[in-house]
Amino acid sequence: MITAQQRLGTGFGAHSTADDVLAGIDLAGTTALITGGYSGLGLAATRALVRAGAHVVVPARRPDTAEDALRGTPRTEVHALDLADLDSVRTFAERFLETGRSLDLLVNGAGVMACPESRVGPAGWEPHFAINHLGHFALTQRLRPAFTPGGARVVAVASSGHFLSDIRWDDLHFRAGYDRWLAYAQSKTANALFALHLDRLGAAHGLHAFAVHPGSILTPLQRHIPREEWRAQGWVTEDGTPAEGFKTPEQGAATAVWAATSPLLDGHGGAYCQDCDIAEPATTDDMLVGGVKPWAVAPDAASRLWDLSCELTGLSAF
Repeated sequence: MITAQQRLGTGFGAHSTADDVLAGIDLAGTTALITGGYSGLGLAATRALVRAGAHVVVPARRPDTAEDALRGTPRTEVHALDLADLDSVRTFAERFLETGRSLDLLVNGAGVMACPESRVGPAGWEPHFAINHLGHFALTQRLRPAFTPGGARVVAVASSGHFLSDIRWDDLHFRAGYDRWLAYAQSKTANALFALHLDRLGAAHGLHAFAVHPGSILTPLQRHIPREEWRAQGWVTEDGTPAEGFKTPEQGAATAVWAATSPLLDGHGGAYCQDCDIAEPATTDDMLVGGVKPWAVAPDAASRLWDLSCELTGLSAF
C-alpha cells in the first residue's frame, strides 16, 4: 500500500525546530546514526536527538573535523566513513555490526551539491549519484541486521531539488555531458525513490522509511557554489543575510528528526515529507514552495532504481 501524499495536520510547520518536534519524546536507550551529523543540518539533528536522550553515532569522511564539532556533546561517537568508497562503507558497517548493538534510527543526511565534474570509484561514477544515493543505499543495506526488530526507521534527506530531474535511466553518470544541477537533482529524486521502496520491502519486518525535504538553508552543503551565485539565485540579500523563506539549521533539521521519531507517521511509511508533515503533490515549479513531483513517488521507478542499485553495489535485493 502506497501512502497518500496528504498532509496530516501535525501542528508543526516551517518554523518548527528539531527541539520543538521532540518535545515530550524520550529517546533514552535508543541509538541513532546520522551521516553528516557533524555539520549543518546534521549537527543540529545530532544535538537535538542527544538532548532527547539518544546516543548518536556519527560516521564522517573527516573524523578529526567531526570530533571537533561534537566536542562537549555527550553520547556521541565518531567513526571513519567515506560514502564515495564502497569498501569504506563495508568496513564501517562490519565494525558496527561487530558491536552487537541495535540501531533504532538511521538518518542518511550527508551529501554533496553542485560539485564540479569529477569521477569516483573504479567505475568512474558521477559523485552526486554515488555519494548521495549509492553510498547511502549500500550503508543501509549492510546495516539491516542491526535494525531494531519491529521499530526501526530510516530517513533519506532528499530535497525539492528533485523538481529538476527524474532518474536519467540512459545516462546515470552523465557520460554524455555534465550538468552539476541536474546531477544533484537526480540524486535527490533517487533519495525519495529509495525511501519509498525500502519501506515497501521493510514493512513486513517493522522497518519503515521516509524521505524529507528539509527546506532552504544555507550550510556548508553550498561550499561549491560561489557567493555571487547565491545572490544571483536570490538566496541572500545584498548584505549577505539569508533571503525570506530560508530556515535556520535547527528549523532545517526538524523534518528529518520528526520523520525519525513522530508517532503521527505510524501507518504512513514511504511518505515524502516537508515542514514536519507529509508533503502535498507539487502544483508549481517553485522549489521554495515545495511539494513532491510525481516521478519522486513512482513505485515502478522506485523498484527499478532499487534493482539497479543492487546491481551497481553488488548487494542483494533485501
